[in-house]
Parts: sequence; C-alpha cells; structure tokens
Amino acid sequence: MLSSDLSASEYNPYYHNYILAVGEVELLEELKNGKVVFTALMAEVPKSKLDYAYADGKWTLAEVLMHIIDAERIFQYRALRFGRNDKAPLAGFDQDVYVPESNALKKSKEELLNEYESVRNATVSLFSSFDDDALKRVGMASDSNMSAGAMGFIICGHQAHHLNIIRERYL
Repeated sequence: MLSSDLSASEYNPYYHNYILAVGEVELLEELKNGKVVFTALMAEVPKSKLDYAYADGKWTLAEVLMHIIDAERIFQYRALRFGRNDKAPLAGFDQDVYVPESNALKKSKEELLNEYESVRNATVSLFSSFDDDALKRVGMASDSNMSAGAMGFIICGHQAHHLNIIRERYL
C-alpha cells in the first residue's frame, strides 16, 4: 500500500501531518526503513542525554523515546482490531498520563532500543499479514473513522515527527 492510496476519510485530520511527514512511500518499506533510521539515531545518543529535557515541563529524551514505543503499540493494536473487522469503537489515550507511568528514566539506552525493536518487529509482522482488503477496513478510534492502513502510516509519521524534534532539540 502506498501513502497516496489513503483517502482523507480514512483518518482523523489531526494525523494528516504525520502522513505527509513520510511522503509518497510504500507502507512495509517505510516501517522497515523507520527501524533503520531509529536505531541509527539511537547509536548517536549519548547515555548522558537520556535524562535531558530541552525546557522545563518538557519530556526527557528517554520519555520521548518511550512515548514513540507506547504510541506505536496503541496504533498497532488499533490496526489489528480494524484489520480483523472489529467494529467496536476504541477510546483515545492521553499521552500525558502514559509518559510519567512509563518508567522511561529507569531504562537504559539498550533497554529502550530492545523494546523499540521488539515493538517495531511486531508491527512489521502485523502489517505483513494484512492483505489490501484488511488495510482498507475502517474502525473507530477517538471518535474518528480510521483504516488499518492509515494506522500504519500514522505509526511511520509519528516516529518521523518525533525524530525531527529529537534532532532539533535534544542532540
């Protein structure tokens, strides 16, 4: 599936910039490429930077990394439900509640990287299992129609968005 195969009716407008962030790409290729980009960035991150926040009240770098992992898990779960034609509406999630409970600052750089790789490998496996019909199936999350395929591109764009912030403000 290409990002251009999505219609605006397959996702909440809030996520439009995430989808634009990845450009015209094939979903599985971008999920795999995103893993390479993330792990390369992690190689550049000094351990001493994990507890750095660029301003008062902002997340630390470790918390941003854990947020990327948590959000991917949630989007992946939504994609599974929609891809399997589950029509039960799914609630949203409050990232600001998740982050303090993530114990990100107690995790080493290696633990964060291992957790990310496990989650991304599961994401690639899940999306590899979807055929075109499953990718187009729509469910409801956070009071908006969302397709399984859109969830995949949102995962990619969400990560790209945060990696840009990391490069600009944390490293």
